[in-house]
Parts: sequence; structure tokens; C-alpha cells
Amino acid sequence: MAISKHTSFIKQTAQQLGFSYCGVAKAEQLDDDARRLESWLTQNRQGGMQYMENHFDLRIDPRKLVPGAKSVITLLQNYYPARQQAADTPHISKYAFGEDYHKVIRSKLKTFLAILNENIGEIYGRGFVDSAPVLERSWATKTGAGWIGKNGNLITKESGSFYFIATLIVDIQLEYDDPFAKDFCGSCRKCIDACPTDAILDNKVVDGSKCISYFTIELKDALIPLEMKGKFDDWLFGCDVCQDVCPWNRFSSPHSELHFTPIPEILDLSTKEWEAMTEETFKNVFRNSPLKRSKYEGIQRNLKFIQS
Repeated sequence: MAISKHTSFIKQTAQQLGFSYCGVAKAEQLDDDARRLESWLTQNRQGGMQYMENHFDLRIDPRKLVPGAKSVITLLQNYYPARQQAADTPHISKYAFGEDYHKVIRSKLKTFLAILNENIGEIYGRGFVDSAPVLERSWATKTGAGWIGKNGNLITKESGSFYFIATLIVDIQLEYDDPFAKDFCGSCRKCIDACPTDAILDNKVVDGSKCISYFTIELKDALIPLEMKGKFDDWLFGCDVCQDVCPWNRFSSPHSELHFTPIPEILDLSTKEWEAMTEETFKNVFRNSPLKRSKYEGIQRNLKFIQS
């Protein structure tokens, strides 16, 4: 009875904190994912993202990441914006319209754990959001949230794929949801055919070393490889092409998270205004934005690359 009661309380708390979905799976080693990850790394799909090669054993087994772990809780946070960028502005991925989601969601996870400790009892757990060795999309599927699309994103039947995935690993036993067993991509190839750099392979594998998001965010080199010239479709930071063409995203609805309210400059700045921006202005406007990951130099590099 306590297990059922605790699970219900956790899901209610997730809803109260503004998460769009909450599902639970048993903490165990992900053998199938281990094989897929090893193959992906062996083929150097990670490009210059060496951090993907680290902590392999922690990635595939949450019990090694959080000693005593019994349950993995998946939480989804919608980020689909109510307003879109002006058509003639350099493109920025929708997830970066507002404040840095790492900071926003980490704060929520900290609050979540505090509420659980206060109402259920002493719980040891850790929350993660896209910055630790956790295979969050695999856990989202195991908790029943949705399936992994051909573009590598988690897709939900109800609302598409414009979600952040957070993972909370805890040392208490809970009621576990059934995994999402069906793939609703079918024979659709829209994301594969639309990808400007052919980064999406036809077996649910994304070649990270060819993705526009990799070049505009992760790549720290002074120059972007010349073979990518003319393929960026005006993407300044990140890329949403594979999500924008996905039929399931016709069900996307605007989020209600105030912290993700678009920064006005992101929606409205023209190319000339981006070019004229000083480093001081950039640091001031984007001090709480994901764009600071690329830094001023990276944004200017990207801008010159897509304009030349």
C-alpha cells in the first residue's frame, strides 16, 4: 500500500511542479542500450564530444551512479513556444528561446526531492537533466513516455517531441509503469529526408559529428569545416529541422513555464543587428541563456559561416 501511495504522491507532485509527464521504471542495467552506445562510439558518431566516451558503466546502470537506487523517475518539461522567430532572423533552436533549462529544471528537481523527503521520509536520490551520464531517452521509453523516433528524439503521441527530459534516480521502490512498446514512426522518412547535413541515418542513429547542433554549439574550433558550407539553412544556434517536419509535432502546444519566455532579441534581431552586437551586449542579454555555451566568439563564428 505504501508503494502505491508513494508513487501516486510523486506523480501528483510532478504535475504541481509543472512537469508534463511523470513515469517510473525499475533501476537496472540497460544491456541493449549498452550495445547501441558502444557501437555508436566505435563509429565515432560523437565527433569532438569526448565527454560521451566517459563513464560508460555509469551511463548504462543507474545503480552505479546512485548507490542503492531502486527506481528511475522520468519527467518531461514542455518547451514549445507560443511565439516563433521572425522569418528573416538567424535561426535559433526553440529550446534556447528562454532561460537555460539546466538551471530551471535543476531547481525544480531540488524542490522535488525536498518535498519527497518531507512527505515520504528520508530518500537518497539525485536529479539529472542532460548534463550527466544518464541515458534519459531510454529511461523515458521504459517509463512509458513515448518512443525514440528516427531522428533520435523522444516522441510522445499526445504532444510530439519538444520536451526536456529530466531523470530522478531514488533509493525507494515504487510502482513501475509499462514501457512504451510501439514505434509510431512507421515508414515516415520526413526527418531523414529534411536533414540539411544528412546526419540522420536510417536506423534511428544520428551521426552527431554531422549534426548542425554539433557544429554550432559543441564544436569549439575557430573554423567550421568547409564541406558544411551552404548546408546550415541559417541556423545560428542548434537546429530544429528534424522536429519541425515531424508529423507528431502538429500536436505540440505552447508551454506555460515563465522561465522559458522567449528573450525578445532572439525573436526579433535581424542579421545586421546580430553582426553589430558587441561582446558586452551579448553577455548582458544572454547571461541566463543557453547561447552563452557558444560564447560571443562562437556565435559570431556561426554568423559569419552562414552568411558567407
